[in-house]
Amino acid sequence: MTKYRHPEKIKKPYNPIKKKPKWIRSKILDTQIFFKTKEIVNKNKLHTVCQEANCPNITECWSKKHATFMIMGDICTRGCAFCDVKTGKPFKLDPYEPVKISKAVKELNLNHVVVTSVDRDDLMDGGAGHFKNVILEIKKINPKTTIEVLTPDFLRKGDAFKKVLEASPDVFNHNIETVPSLYLNVRPGSRYYASIKLLESAKKIKPNVFTKSGIMVGLGESKFEIIQVMDDLRTAKVDFLTIGQYLQPSPKHYPLQRYYEPHEFIELKNIALSKGFLLVASSPLTRSSYHADEDFKKLKNSRDEQIKCQTLQ
Repeated sequence: MTKYRHPEKIKKPYNPIKKKPKWIRSKILDTQIFFKTKEIVNKNKLHTVCQEANCPNITECWSKKHATFMIMGDICTRGCAFCDVKTGKPFKLDPYEPVKISKAVKELNLNHVVVTSVDRDDLMDGGAGHFKNVILEIKKINPKTTIEVLTPDFLRKGDAFKKVLEASPDVFNHNIETVPSLYLNVRPGSRYYASIKLLESAKKIKPNVFTKSGIMVGLGESKFEIIQVMDDLRTAKVDFLTIGQYLQPSPKHYPLQRYYEPHEFIELKNIALSKGFLLVASSPLTRSSYHADEDFKKLKNSRDEQIKCQTLQ
């Protein structure tokens, strides 16, 4: 029997993929380092969101030894219409995964690491405890490495998300993904205001941890809806916003409505900065973990500048 990567999308309408404009092009910087990164990931039998979500920046990031580790398997319990990660019934957690990831971080000599996961609605705590174990294990043998987590929403899991914060990651990221009016079709298993609440709660519990979120554009949202999302995120005291172009993975995924032009990303960045975000990354190829290492340094500098200004007032 044929196994489908996205069984929930089999009966979805066929939506032809629009030709990419000239400003959307991925690049490779160092072939040797790219294959070395791939070798380390494969040797440790790890999953990365770079591979599983078909990220357009994989060649550039892996050429700089940047990889976003995806924990708890490569099968998601949700079926978001935009996502290329496999959907289905996941396997049991690998108890050795935290150690494997920690060793890979050491081998890659990472200054900053991003850890994300599939949704695990089948687990009592949504996988929050596993996130905590991964963070603590990384810290054991990589004490100087800063850690960024990109978590699921832990919907209907109560206070489980607090386990992640107990491990004190440097950045707590949860993507809002799109505007509220599109949630039913684009992110049917999630709830917009639950995601906002998660980010708000994370900041209240750990004020010194940077909070971060991202949104895709090109799904049919209006400019005013994007601005409303910015306002909602700032109300939740989110520090860092990423804005990137939605790229339709296949004809069975949610149809791309349009490609935003580079100047539109610059305009959205300026609007977001005026709202009070410490940092905004906005470009066609921006993704949550794109340039995460460099962005973390900028984030710290922005906070330091903000504290200086407050002191002088």
